[in-house]
Amino acid sequence: MNTLFQSYFPVDILELIIKGMIIGMAASAPMGPVGILCVQRTQKKGRWYGFVTGVGAAVSDFIYALITGIGLSFVLDFINNPVYKFYFQLAGGVMLLVFGLYSFLNNPLRNAHKGGQKSTGSLWYNCWTGFLITFSNPLIVLLFMALFSMFNFVVPNHPLAMCVGFASIIGGAVLWWYGLTWLVDKIRAKWDLQGVVIINRIIGSLVILFSLITLIGTIFNIYLFPISSGH
Repeated sequence: MNTLFQSYFPVDILELIIKGMIIGMAASAPMGPVGILCVQRTQKKGRWYGFVTGVGAAVSDFIYALITGIGLSFVLDFINNPVYKFYFQLAGGVMLLVFGLYSFLNNPLRNAHKGGQKSTGSLWYNCWTGFLITFSNPLIVLLFMALFSMFNFVVPNHPLAMCVGFASIIGGAVLWWYGLTWLVDKIRAKWDLQGVVIINRIIGSLVILFSLITLIGTIFNIYLFPISSGH
């Protein structure tokens, strides 16, 4: 039975799931327009309207993650070369650092989406608008490239394992939106949109710290997030 399982999943599948969930949460956490819209709808309409807005964003993130993974799969021979892999991971770390600095310094309220003030609408409408707002920003691919390179996420020639990995990305994203709407709903009376700025700075600080750790690991050849092979 173990031999049969390993023939389909010759990688540490639990490790891949954990990495995928972390990637999904990391891609969803920065409080951009859809994050503010999710908070607004949770406050004005109720928790589930905010949650389905996040689910729509998670579906968009999943599509862009899939596009990124497919694109990287075509250059795996290039990436797996030790020299090129080093520079690819180094570039990913720098991109992640820049993203963290941007999240920390950016005020997401400046360009906040105003859709949270409109009529309730259906759950489907709220989900669809969350999807469209997120999908209109293809630059998320750069974030996925950085995260995939940091976590060594793409596993060549193992499509079933990667299906599980990509499913865990959307699982992590949905988990983030569920937790955020739960928190906003619980403290709705005390919640101020300035809390979005605080969350963004906390997230930015964590991303900066993580990117610095991974950059040091890359430079000194310390593999923090290996994918173990079953070969």
